[in-house]
Amino acid sequence: MPAAYTNIYIEQGATFSTSITLDDVYGEAYNLVGYTANSQIRKSYYSANATATFSTAINSNTGSITLNLTAAATANIAAGRYVYDTKITDQSNNVLRILEGIAEVSPSVTR
Repeated sequence: MPAAYTNIYIEQGATFSTSITLDDVYGEAYNLVGYTANSQIRKSYYSANATATFSTAINSNTGSITLNLTAAATANIAAGRYVYDTKITDQSNNVLRILEGIAEVSPSVTR
């Protein structure tokens, strides 16, 4: 299954949160019991270091994954265009990239 492609918009200096809901071929919530999720932002696909790492929360009952960044974390990201992706790992260490796209960070005026 190829990763879905969705762009996200992050406001510098503001708390960021978004949810991803996965469903199976029958439209039922994807069973995420035992899964972990990881998601990062980088300036480019080739950047050695992550610009930011999302904290993740998995709700196994609804098949959803929430990505979060604190206001302090977004304040430390320079305004501009970045790339991101989200991967899940099952209990057997199989990794699946479920989401990718552009992360646009808008500058903040209030400090």
